[in-house]
Amino acid sequence: MYYKRCFISVASRPVVKDKWKMKKWYDVVAPESFGGISLGTIPSDDPDKLIGRVLETTMYDLTGDITQVHVKLYFQIVKVEGDKAYTRFKGHELARDYMKSLVRRKSSKIQGIYNIQTKDGYVLRITIVALTSYRCKTSQKKAISRIMREYIYQKASELNFDDLVQEILKGTISNEIAERARKIYPIRRVEVYKTKLLMIPSPEGPKPAVVVSPIQLKKSIVK
Repeated sequence: MYYKRCFISVASRPVVKDKWKMKKWYDVVAPESFGGISLGTIPSDDPDKLIGRVLETTMYDLTGDITQVHVKLYFQIVKVEGDKAYTRFKGHELARDYMKSLVRRKSSKIQGIYNIQTKDGYVLRITIVALTSYRCKTSQKKAISRIMREYIYQKASELNFDDLVQEILKGTISNEIAERARKIYPIRRVEVYKTKLLMIPSPEGPKPAVVVSPIQLKKSIVK
């Protein structure tokens, strides 16, 4: 039996590129309202692929205050310059376990979801939760809900986007609503449970806060 020896030229073998080594690390930067601090680093072989990416962190990571570990923040990359990826605040949410720990038996929970517009034209969806010390009547729930709604609409119209976000995260909004609502019924806690950026200002008026990667934009044009 005869065997043919096959010789493969080393030069003819395809060169396998190490995609990981081709990637560059970018420093993700928080908005100026958060001090422009670094949120971490992220790798990519193309900076355009980073546009639109959403990063999750906590207030604890930003401030070092362990009491704020339950506050989750979301930032979206809107542009890349050099080795810096700049972000915009996209929203926040309180951890579910934290919210569950606030609920008590024989008490009432009043929740309101509002689409508000800031002084400088940003539109947010905001969820506010008020927890009473005891179970209250339907009429009292409605009165507290009205206080929450009237207050947040008025406050939003008086503040710019950055200032409103800071007052929400610092607890100023929650404390002021609680103080007003206590005139109706004993309030144990008020929390701004969730925010989400819906619209941003533009010369033509508010437009959806959607960040599209240049790569996705090119694909949609080709189609």
